[in-house]
Amino acid sequence: MYIQSDDYNDITDRILELDIRPQDLIILLVAESEVLDLKALIDQLNKAEVPFIGGVFPGVIHNSKLYRAGVIVKKLRAVSPPVIMTGLNTSGFEWPDLKGVIEGVNTPVTAWIMIDGLMSNIAHFLSGLYDRLGDRVNFIGGGAGSLSLKQQPCLLTPEGLVQDAAVIALLDYDTHLGVKHGWKRLAGPVVATRTSKNVIHELNWEEAFTVYRGYIEADCECTFNAQNFFEVAKCYPFGISKSDAEEVVRDPISVNEEGGLVCVGEVPENAVLNIMKGTADNLIAAAAEAVEETLKNAPGNEYVRHTMVVDCVSRALFLEDRHEEELEQINRRIKAVRSEVSPQGMLSLGEISSYGEGYLEFFNKTIVIGSLY
Repeated sequence: MYIQSDDYNDITDRILELDIRPQDLIILLVAESEVLDLKALIDQLNKAEVPFIGGVFPGVIHNSKLYRAGVIVKKLRAVSPPVIMTGLNTSGFEWPDLKGVIEGVNTPVTAWIMIDGLMSNIAHFLSGLYDRLGDRVNFIGGGAGSLSLKQQPCLLTPEGLVQDAAVIALLDYDTHLGVKHGWKRLAGPVVATRTSKNVIHELNWEEAFTVYRGYIEADCECTFNAQNFFEVAKCYPFGISKSDAEEVVRDPISVNEEGGLVCVGEVPENAVLNIMKGTADNLIAAAAEAVEETLKNAPGNEYVRHTMVVDCVSRALFLEDRHEEELEQINRRIKAVRSEVSPQGMLSLGEISSYGEGYLEFFNKTIVIGSLY
């Protein structure tokens, strides 16, 4: 359900109206707000003994609308208590026994994941997660954080608000996924000859921003600098080439003092990149394709119980007034096959999904749609 309120008491009361059973988990998708007291909300939920995890996002999605305030509340069946991992800004963080959690489960499992979308170890974390769970589960989720792109505590746990962290819900559902972006190649390839985590220092052995700016200014016929970086770069992401699938998009969000390009998510050293460009029509069409993809291999659309939408915040910024068209495409197609299901989700700082043969990826400027059965 969607609760259009910034009053933590009201939100808690509405959650307590739900019939929460022992196997249920409450997942909160919170639109960032200077009004809602998240610490008080956490305290209230703990006092009421509500099992929950949550994330703060630039916006939340309900049916065909984007909301900049309020909370999406999902009551979902879980196969175990949620997993909360902190300290992910270091390479030596400890892993819980995730394999042991699902060993005795004989039904399909979906891992719903929310991470700090601005931490620098996302690929390392997701690689470790896939090593432990592999194709035993389907994965869907996204990066939490602020539209300001300033890192701050953004995940809600019973222990409080955390950053450099991840929360994982192992859910008692099968999931069919649709993953599309709609961006097309403009230029390239170029090689990321020197990188560190989510920073590209060099492209083709030259300063990364100098090379990138040359391609962008040739196309947009504009002056491109550090001051207008985000406004211009949102139209020109990188695509990491994949031999058997469309590119995985990486979103450059700023340039540092050394001319390095700071991205949402890691870029492997020596990765082959293309510079991408999009149109509103192509991105909206890609969202419709993602819906069809999530439904086409389903056992029967009458079994759909929930549809989760993870839509990159930079898609919304790029589409501007036409973003609602994207959400309308999704809502109309879902309700055509299951009228009582409301697509719900969030604007994310990076998207998480199983992909292709099932490998776990972190995307930017992409839309991920999961139908839970």
